[in-house]
Amino acid sequence: MLTEQIYTHLRDAIMRGRFAPGDALKPQDLAKEQGVSLAVVREALVRLVGEGLADRLPNRGFAVPAFSDRRWQEIAEARRTVEPVLLRMSIQRGDLDWESRVRAAHHRLSRTPPYVPDEGEYYSDAWSEAHRVFHRTLLEGCGNPVLLETFDRLWTASELARRWSSRRNPDRDGDEEHRKLEEAALARDPDTAAATLTQHLTLTAAALTDAAD
Repeated sequence: MLTEQIYTHLRDAIMRGRFAPGDALKPQDLAKEQGVSLAVVREALVRLVGEGLADRLPNRGFAVPAFSDRRWQEIAEARRTVEPVLLRMSIQRGDLDWESRVRAAHHRLSRTPPYVPDEGEYYSDAWSEAHRVFHRTLLEGCGNPVLLETFDRLWTASELARRWSSRRNPDRDGDEEHRKLEEAALARDPDTAAATLTQHLTLTAAALTDAAD
């Protein structure tokens, strides 16, 4: 379907940094560039708005969300509220199979290159997926699919902010943060694991706050 193709193209362009935060997304220009109708582009842009990857501006068309958008901090607050609780539950309830999956997910993440030249300046799709799987696997030991669905929604909503944050704080040692998360979880240390995860999430949001300031 043509709309799906244009949506995928625009989503990838935003995710890979081809449009900067706050950049205008002009339907007429995009339609001309892609050789499609204005209606197709508008439909794709409306879908992106629904996913939080674009804003619809009154009388001004569409734009990529800005660093200063309050939603990023609200999502970060929600994640800091929910995910440490799920991690504690996972440590309490997780079995040997969960431990094995956490170790395997961390191994995959640590061995996947975060950047690929052909995919732009932000995290590669392969690394982003390995990152998601690691964080979700940490929480899957909780055994509650309803709570995990909440994690899934928050993770999707924060993907763009996460990619921006990595560019704002290039000296951050994410590998070490993930290693500490794995260690604390497998050591069955809920206090350290929850504190480590909270700090991990806080640093991501802080990079955008610094950018806005």
